[in-house]
Amino acid sequence: MTLKFLGTGTSTGVPILACHCPVCTSSDPRDKRTRPSILLEYNGRAVVIDTTPDFRAQALREGMSRLDAVVFTHGHADHIMGLDDTRVFYFRQQVPIPIYAEARCMDTLRSTFKYIFDGNYPFGGVGKLDPHLIDGPFELWDLKLTPVPVIHGKLPIFGYRFHDIAYVTDVSEIPESSIPLLEGLDVLIIDALRPKPHPTHLSVAQALGMVERLKPRRALFTHIAHELGHEATNSTLPSHVQLAYDGLKLEF
Repeated sequence: MTLKFLGTGTSTGVPILACHCPVCTSSDPRDKRTRPSILLEYNGRAVVIDTTPDFRAQALREGMSRLDAVVFTHGHADHIMGLDDTRVFYFRQQVPIPIYAEARCMDTLRSTFKYIFDGNYPFGGVGKLDPHLIDGPFELWDLKLTPVPVIHGKLPIFGYRFHDIAYVTDVSEIPESSIPLLEGLDVLIIDALRPKPHPTHLSVAQALGMVERLKPRRALFTHIAHELGHEATNSTLPSHVQLAYDGLKLEF
């Protein structure tokens, strides 16, 4: 399996519009961050977790030629607004794109993209989706995905564990009941927004605290704001912890 980081930025992306801070004006390509998403490629399949507003550009950058399913963490705009661009893969593959989400997120998708779900859009050019509600672990082409309930501010959302890898973006609190789902990991991918505390995301120090508690072999931080320069931040982190960056590829 190959895991590619389609995006590693916060909801505004980095650079932020109209910002001239050192990170937003950096020449380091690892400081250019689109909205957070990952692509899993295995068994000839391609599964994306979240379709961000940057999905089209991300897919072009990574040379995506197929899409077999989309799994959603939650229904915030920076995680769903690229859903319309999945229609191109439907046109090519002629199979409705399966999407997986918990009930609250699915309701948001149905209301935001009503024209797709209604099935009677009169103006053409609409893809087809095959919605599935998540109510526990599920399998996609022999890959088991286990939802990991976490808290994003006041909103319950999902991270996901697959094999010994976990993807936990947009998190401010991990309930005690979810801790066992994140133990024994080879790779933990987790939210680390900025140095200062934030009401809906982990700070770098808080993320490091979770790494210390969960003890993965390796940890990669994502959903990164413009307060964190890639090279400068990595120089302060333990050797087994680093910032992820757009286009980073892991092979398992």
